[in-house]
Amino acid sequence: MSHGGRPAYDEFVRQRAEFLAREQGRGLGSDLPLSADEEQLNRYVMHLKREELAKGVENPYELVSARHFFEMLDRINGSTLYKLIQRLPKGGILHAHDTAIGSTELIVKATYHAHLWQCGDFPRADGDPLPAYRFSKVKPNGVKGAIGEWRPVADIRKELGNEAYDGAIRKMFTLYTRDPLNAHRDINDVWRKFMALFICFEPMVTYKPVWEEYFYGCLEELLADNVTYLEFRGLLPPVYDLDNRKYTPEEIVQMYVDQSDRFLRAHPQFLGVKFIYAPLRFCDDATFDGYLTLVQKLHDRFPNFIAGFDLVGQEDLGRPQTDFNERLLRLSPNINFFFHAGETNWLGRADENLIDAILLGTKRIGHGFAALKHPVVLEEIKKRGVCIELNPISNQVLKLVQDFRNHPGAFYFSDNFPVVVSSDDPSFWCASPLSHDFYVAFMGLASARADLRLLKQLALNSIEYSAMSDAEKTAARQKWTTAWDTFVREALQTIPEKY
Repeated sequence: MSHGGRPAYDEFVRQRAEFLAREQGRGLGSDLPLSADEEQLNRYVMHLKREELAKGVENPYELVSARHFFEMLDRINGSTLYKLIQRLPKGGILHAHDTAIGSTELIVKATYHAHLWQCGDFPRADGDPLPAYRFSKVKPNGVKGAIGEWRPVADIRKELGNEAYDGAIRKMFTLYTRDPLNAHRDINDVWRKFMALFICFEPMVTYKPVWEEYFYGCLEELLADNVTYLEFRGLLPPVYDLDNRKYTPEEIVQMYVDQSDRFLRAHPQFLGVKFIYAPLRFCDDATFDGYLTLVQKLHDRFPNFIAGFDLVGQEDLGRPQTDFNERLLRLSPNINFFFHAGETNWLGRADENLIDAILLGTKRIGHGFAALKHPVVLEEIKKRGVCIELNPISNQVLKLVQDFRNHPGAFYFSDNFPVVVSSDDPSFWCASPLSHDFYVAFMGLASARADLRLLKQLALNSIEYSAMSDAEKTAARQKWTTAWDTFVREALQTIPEKY
């Protein structure tokens, strides 16, 4: 019986259930069917998820998604759910930067190479200058930015001891701190520190033997994290050797291709590697013209490896996309765009790069953090199938969001936008290649009701929205499906029988 036009309670309950079902039916992965084995595993996954979330309801200070990643890293690493996500075949990483993919352990390993020199001491306090590095047969001189005396790293190691030296390297090449909210006071401050890390270790990783060793090591770490595909962005900084030879961009890309091929031969379960040429947006017009000439040349020579073009750097302080549009429109249509856009909290400033990215025909959008403020951009993203590359931990560390539940990705998940989860620069925040971002996305961005289907859809999306050809995608899905089925079968052998 209704009262004053309101439904009877039983009818209200029915309407609410129907309403909730409609909402849930629009979520990412909601239409994925699960097998009986997947349903069983899903019950266990959701038990773990509800258990962790319940602790956060009782004590919000204990909620992982509400705190800074650095503060909760140890707790996440001890989580049973995180360990399960580590084992899960996550498909590919579609947004990561060349020299920040591999762990700091790869940098530590590089410092054991002969002929490495260091100029300056390790920083003792925040704001202290970082030392300079260079591989050379003789003491370097005339190196820009180097202040102090050049000394062989081998000699410094003897003085400090290997354990102390390695620890200093690990501490220096990360933004990690136990007090992140005070250590990095604003977005410009953390970006300055972020870019300083790249500048400091570039001469170390661009030494040819280290360059090749580091990239191969990155691929090994991806596979260990159950990531089997990579599309990465890079500036192609000059690579050098002990004879002071500087390698050309074409030769550097060939090194990537050679190491990728070597890795794929050793690990046939890996799906592939592609590269997006992504130089800095802080440049003059002549330099930018050189970028476009180079990407065309690289694509012509390596058509199956060069995925396309992007521009990188802090959008708030960099040149707006409008400065480059006229030249970009003249670029051959066989060069695809994968633009960073909307990596900002602004509305009416740098966020408008999103509009340019859409109109230029970008295949994917890096971050897209500000897209939620642009209703027409959101319409076009869905209509055109433009994938948003979410990097939740990066967005928190670089001061765009504090509580992961407030990340725009929560909306993109809830309305089934074309999205993937990636990791951006995981080395700098002591994160795994992808598992930490998957965990944070599942526990913070996703609904408390979102289940195994969301994780499965994210992995599938990383293939669907990759730059692979249709034939490559078909083969990749087959390999991934085999890995997924094996994961489900093996995971069921380790969970309690009651599920």
